[in-house]
Amino acid sequence: MSDPDIIQAINLRRYYGETRAVDGVNLGIKAGEIYGLVGSDGAGKTTTMRLLAGALKADSGNCSICGFDIDTKTDEAHSQIGYLSQRFSLYEELTVLENIRFFAEVRGMKSNEWLPRCKEILEFVGLANYKDRRAGQLSGGMKQKLGLASALVHGPKVLLLDEPTTGVDPVTRQDFWQLLIRITSVPLNLPLLPEEGPDKQANRNVAVLITTPYMDEAGRCNRIGFMRDGQIIIEGTPSQLRTRLAGRVIELRGEPLKILRQIAQKDPDVEDVRAFGDRLHLRVGENTVDQVINRLPEKIRRDAGKIDDLRIIQPSLEDVFIELSEREYE
Repeated sequence: MSDPDIIQAINLRRYYGETRAVDGVNLGIKAGEIYGLVGSDGAGKTTTMRLLAGALKADSGNCSICGFDIDTKTDEAHSQIGYLSQRFSLYEELTVLENIRFFAEVRGMKSNEWLPRCKEILEFVGLANYKDRRAGQLSGGMKQKLGLASALVHGPKVLLLDEPTTGVDPVTRQDFWQLLIRITSVPLNLPLLPEEGPDKQANRNVAVLITTPYMDEAGRCNRIGFMRDGQIIIEGTPSQLRTRLAGRVIELRGEPLKILRQIAQKDPDVEDVRAFGDRLHLRVGENTVDQVINRLPEKIRRDAGKIDDLRIIQPSLEDVFIELSEREYE
């Protein structure tokens, strides 16, 4: 028997007038799983997140957290959720420790409950040496780590993270993701709360639902759901999604890149051309890759272009994202 979904949404809908912000979303996420929700701006990702967090009420459908219906057992569901929005609201005049204390006490925790847990969490996120620093003096990456610490202090089983790494540098993003992977794979060794039984420690693996604009981050998720017009139109593991374009992406390197791009765009079987650094990715129609590879060299030579490399490559998630986004307008 498979483990139950601890984040579950069934036919979730939320409309704003004629706008269908969320239009029949179904989700099931298990403990220890990182699920990435991706899509263009306005696709419905943040609204879905807010519905699951109980910050918005659905027009129809239902969602539950750890078996607690978000509408009928709101307090029980909220107690299981750690939520980090796009712009985490820190109190900049308070220290790191004081900020966590505030969020812990809002959750109804007493000092003998939150203080020992807080020390462990600050050590976990790498802020133990900064506990007395004012939040306003932290770097952007440290603020995000403080947001994560505040979301974890009450021991949630579910983390809802809405673009938590937007605007931070690549190294900080890497650090943040290492923390997420540890959270889902290794239970945190935190002091037990009074209501927690002795077997609770073994069941602390967290389920994470995260929205992200970065495809390298999406590739770290166990599963990805692609949203468009309020609906999840496709979901699967990163490798499953990449198979959509298997055998349909060509890498072209050479010079001048502008000429190469113009020639490739004119080919009748090339659907899209995108620059990836010093090379181009060409997405071609089904069963046309050989024809394109055979045609392009002569065309490029005729226009005084030079080819360094022309080959079929494994599609990236960004290639898939672009293809799915374009279909929105067809």
